[in-house]
Amino acid sequence: MKLARLALLAAGGVTIAAFAGVFQPSGARSAPAADAPSGGITVLGTGSTNVTPDRASFAFGTVSQAATANAALAASSQSVARVIAALKKAGVAQADLQTSDVSLSPRMNDNGNEIVGYTASNTVTATIRKLGDAGDVVDAAVGAGANQVYGPNLLASDQDAAYRNALKEAVAQARTKAETLAAASNSTLGKITAIVEGGGSMPMPMAVGAAKDSSVPIEPGTQQIEATVTVTFALG
Repeated sequence: MKLARLALLAAGGVTIAAFAGVFQPSGARSAPAADAPSGGITVLGTGSTNVTPDRASFAFGTVSQAATANAALAASSQSVARVIAALKKAGVAQADLQTSDVSLSPRMNDNGNEIVGYTASNTVTATIRKLGDAGDVVDAAVGAGANQVYGPNLLASDQDAAYRNALKEAVAQARTKAETLAAASNSTLGKITAIVEGGGSMPMPMAVGAAKDSSVPIEPGTQQIEATVTVTFALG
């Protein structure tokens, strides 16, 4: 009988312990988790600034045809050599001349099953540091045999500085937008916690076909340089 009572008490103790585990307060099981960080506000800002181009670049090409590939390449090379000489004579520095393309392709007969000759082209890019000289430079290249002209690609010397100013304007606009959103949500705008540069928009080159006459006026106009940023602010 004593053994039976002891076994019964032991079993009851196990049952009590099991229930004690079930009803144990949750706070006693583990330490409370750290508070999640307070949310922020993320906005997109854009900025822009205008610049006046003071430089230009053109691509001048020569196209030649011949019965053989070597003859076509030789003719094109001789033609572009004359163009380069004319560009230098017009005031373009050696450092501002760069070969940008050399190509060779076969010419087929009307049925497309026989090569009847070859077409070769050679293109050199010239950067003109004084925009006022651009018209004369184009005239010189065309006069020397350039039968393809692409450009102008108008550039500003202070383009990098203008982009940095656009970035500052973009951040300022982002702050203004964030302040508006914070006020609308009855929050206090805090410090900036992250900034991501979204890239900018630089002036794109314009392409034109072969020059039709030798009087080519170049009007610089103005160019707009844009910048975008994504800014995250803390909220109070």
